[in-house]
Amino acid sequence: MKGNTTTKIALSAMLASLTCVATMIIQIPSPATSGYVNLGDSFVIASAYLLGGIWGAGAAGLGSALADILSGYTAYAPATFVIKALMAIAFIVIFKALSKLNLIDALSSALAAICSELIMIFGYFAYEALILGYGAAALGAVPANLIQGAVGAFVGVLLVLLFSKNKALSHVFSVFRKNHNDSQKQ
Repeated sequence: MKGNTTTKIALSAMLASLTCVATMIIQIPSPATSGYVNLGDSFVIASAYLLGGIWGAGAAGLGSALADILSGYTAYAPATFVIKALMAIAFIVIFKALSKLNLIDALSSALAAICSELIMIFGYFAYEALILGYGAAALGAVPANLIQGAVGAFVGVLLVLLFSKNKALSHVFSVFRKNHNDSQKQ
């Protein structure tokens, strides 16, 4: 059991790091709120798919919040942690529910990704409008968040499809799936 926990922590840390780097490496400025469009959401989706619920949410939230801190957007870090964690949880819950309906992985992951990106768009709008005090001006960030959501969903779905076909990655991440399946049987 201890080896599985160590493996889970290591893989979660790796995906948190990849999420952070993907968020920071390409930043297209959004003039509405001085934020930026990035590719981090694709690894939020990948983390959810590869790690599942809590571990995927932790990796997605931590990696994204760390990118905010390192990029000078510290005021967004708490919201980012919560929003990205919720995105990961929503993705995997919806993906699994749709997979039980025998939909193809591409359709299941696309619908789950769209739903998770809607959480991002609404989450940042609510945070900027209510917590940061932008009020209605927070609507100015919605178009950039729509673009980020579309790009994140598209690339995220491609990653899910790539990972679902990769036997080596499936073996590495089997520790998450095995424990998840064992807990469902109990």
